[in-house]
Amino acid sequence: MEVLGERKRQLGQGFVEYALILTLVSVVVVMVLVTLGQQVQNLMSNVMSALGT
Repeated sequence: MEVLGERKRQLGQGFVEYALILTLVSVVVVMVLVTLGQQVQNLMSNVMSALGT
């Protein structure tokens, strides 16, 4: 029965590690989108200014 308990613990640890990796990837994606969003907004402002509108 000890083997079954060890497997459950390893499975739980695997899920926790997977959740941490997903969280880290999500944070990085959000940071990249925020940064690129500002750059795109600045680019559009420059284009609109150049067009005179």
